[in-house]
Amino acid sequence: MTTDYIEPIFTATNKVLNNILQLEEIEQGPTTVTEELISAKKVNISIGVTGELEGAIIFSFSEEMALKIVQEMSGMEITGIDKFVTSAVGELGNIICGNAMTELNQNDYCCDITPPQVIIGVDNKISLSSEEISIMPLETDFGAFEVNIGLCNC
Repeated sequence: MTTDYIEPIFTATNKVLNNILQLEEIEQGPTTVTEELISAKKVNISIGVTGELEGAIIFSFSEEMALKIVQEMSGMEITGIDKFVTSAVGELGNIICGNAMTELNQNDYCCDITPPQVIIGVDNKISLSSEEISIMPLETDFGAFEVNIGLCNC
């Protein structure tokens, strides 16, 4: 995997979290690469990517952060993971990836996204079609999360 996919995805993530959640300081940690993804986070949003780039982008949040995100998005008190929460975090992932595809299209990658799938549970082993997965850790005022990028230029 080349790293030219990382910056547009970070830019889109940063922009959307700033606009929707007013999170102004998002710090990007060092990106690592793995061949298998085992998510230690409880709430995982998987968005498929099709076209010149194929694979998936997976956002992995702790339960606490996912609840805080949905509470901020909805203005309601949120106490646990339910259909409303999974729908809201799925839509957040969808918005971020839609923006990321716009960024990637501006870099001459013609691609699109599939509807989000939300995976709940800790230590899920998630298999992606790409040989390598880039793990981009991010830190916000709401907590830390990961963006896992498994894309190939097929």
